[in-house]
Amino acid sequence: MRPRLRVDWRASVSLTGRVIKYLSVALVLPLLVAVVYGEDVATFGIAIIVTVALGLAVERLDSDPTLGPREAFLMVALTWLAVAVVGTIPYLVAGMGTESTLAQPTNALFESMSGFTTTGATVMGSISFERHSHALLLWRQLTQWLGGMGIVVLAVAILPELSVGGAQLMDAEAPGPGIEKLTPRIAETARTLWLIYAGFTVLQMLLLYGLHLAGLAPNMGLYNAVAHPLTTMPTGGFSPEARSIEAFSAAVQWLVIPFMVAAGTNFALFWRLLTGERQVVLRDTEFRAYAGVLGVLSAVIAAVLFLGPGIVRTPGIGEQFLAQYLGIEGSIEPALRHATFQVVSIVTTTGYASMDFNSWSPVLQTVLLVAMFIGGSAGSTGGAIKIVRWVVIFKAARRELFTTVHPEAVSPVRLAGRPLDERAIRGIYGFTLLYLLCFVAGLAFLMLDASRAGADITVLEGLSAVAATLGNVGPGFGAVGPMNSYLAFPAPSKLVMVFLMWVGRLEIFPVFVLLTRAYWRS
Repeated sequence: MRPRLRVDWRASVSLTGRVIKYLSVALVLPLLVAVVYGEDVATFGIAIIVTVALGLAVERLDSDPTLGPREAFLMVALTWLAVAVVGTIPYLVAGMGTESTLAQPTNALFESMSGFTTTGATVMGSISFERHSHALLLWRQLTQWLGGMGIVVLAVAILPELSVGGAQLMDAEAPGPGIEKLTPRIAETARTLWLIYAGFTVLQMLLLYGLHLAGLAPNMGLYNAVAHPLTTMPTGGFSPEARSIEAFSAAVQWLVIPFMVAAGTNFALFWRLLTGERQVVLRDTEFRAYAGVLGVLSAVIAAVLFLGPGIVRTPGIGEQFLAQYLGIEGSIEPALRHATFQVVSIVTTTGYASMDFNSWSPVLQTVLLVAMFIGGSAGSTGGAIKIVRWVVIFKAARRELFTTVHPEAVSPVRLAGRPLDERAIRGIYGFTLLYLLCFVAGLAFLMLDASRAGADITVLEGLSAVAATLGNVGPGFGAVGPMNSYLAFPAPSKLVMVFLMWVGRLEIFPVFVLLTRAYWRS
């Protein structure tokens, strides 16, 4: 007798349809922009109708869905996949009858998945930015803002029917080892996180537009001031400008840095600060490690750029002040600015670029490649392996060295003064191993596929492409550098990278557990 399925897949699919249905609300904003600019109005009208119809059809699979832990895993994985597929509709409709790269389904899916997973990898070249409307580019930005704090967390925050089982959803979806319950009700926690997230976004919008009004950012008009915070706080990195943040003044680049740092910080710390627990940041082991990594890497790269041969010789916002009042001549300000910007951007997996770091030396590019595996804090919008996991891995390794010398000693691994459960440590080891295995498998496929298709992809480009998509970083090196795109890869490689972005955003386990027989059977 065959065992019965233990997963109510209809409930998971039905709730996924409910999320898709409400995704149409997000399409209203680019529709309004389309009306203002007189561009792509029909595109977003069609997209809204199709999205609502599709969501309603899928939602009808189960009239009274009940969500358990297993159904939560399935719903989270399906939701991220479904919203990426639905997100291609504006790209495909707008690209009909044109030479747009997004008119091809594979490219449209790549761009949409990159948006919702906040990866920031793109198949749009510099010419593509000029061809597409303000509304379509804003939709591209908006997908990252929705994906940053999480489509599922948003659903838990605003849809009462999902608040039952919401804890399972947030545990399955939240980037990092787990999410801290800030309030007694999980839906209230979700809303709190979204309010903090939205607050930072609005604050950055106001400050960027303020720089424009003050004459410090001439090309940072209202559209750009709204668009860029939508991809800074989710650590996404999409920009309506082909040259990313390099297109703007040094003042803008300095302003973006603290917001990227904030986006890579555990959002629970901000809640603690708001509730008066100001010492919690200084005591937090992960935050100290996070700040230390950003500081050390920025200082090292800044020193190399400052002493190096003419990479960043253009004067920046603080150059005249340094020369006049401190007696420092040369390029220390732009060296410090570009080094700090790129380190913060890569470690937090934002993927913005203040300059084309393809021009940097192989040593500095190697440093950035290593930084792609670090990631931001748990409970942040950042991707990659995460700082807290590296902290635990190093502490556990030190413990093993100690117990090798003192085999009778009891030496628990502590985090913030509290001993960690050994199951949590094994889980971190398991996650890191699976992450690295995905990286190796993805690299092998990309290089073999490039060889089969005759694509001119170097090993460095393949390494950085896999690291950037699995870690949701965005840009890599060479052909996939910050001022280039992933268009050169064959279609099978793009689909594999779509899978890597999906798996990386969901932290591997919610997807891989679906591939086990134990999940589906008793």
